[in-house]
Amino acid sequence: MKKKKTAISMYDFSVLRDLRKNEKLSIQDVSTKSGVSVAVISKLERNQCSAELETLYKLGRVFGMNPSELLNFAESHSAHKINSSTHSSNGFKFTEINYGNIRCLYGTGKAGSRTSRPEVHKDDYEICWVISGRLVAHLPYENHELKNGEAVQFDALMEHTYEVLEDCTVLIIHIKKAKRF
Repeated sequence: MKKKKTAISMYDFSVLRDLRKNEKLSIQDVSTKSGVSVAVISKLERNQCSAELETLYKLGRVFGMNPSELLNFAESHSAHKINSSTHSSNGFKFTEINYGNIRCLYGTGKAGSRTSRPEVHKDDYEICWVISGRLVAHLPYENHELKNGEAVQFDALMEHTYEVLEDCTVLIIHIKKAKRF
């Protein structure tokens, strides 16, 4: 008989024990600070139950985290496989992958190509790394000529354009800015 996978196995709340010990707190200390019973904390640390949102909120406050951060911390560490997608933009060809907090674009551009698509940006940082060739990253108050092995990082909300000077291969990475509370 095959064992059915439960929601509890998606999370490993034994990390609470690690957080607690790192702060040199007893289960009673965490209970007193959070208002969560010793029994519930003990069961969570032994993965014998799952936590409700209110419990995550209360426990997270003890460790300086919001509920989603604590849940993310407890999420089982497993790989997340996805497929890439492709698109073209003004002489550039891109292959990209997207995860929750990062977007990676592997692109090639022919000399003379220019691309600017600020409408696709949210509140991200952008890194442009030139793998081969040369391009200029035009920003509002500065221009950066980049060649093999050079990179630039900037706030992606700024108006920007890439101009290819010599056929190039680039890796462009968008990283979401951290949001707290």
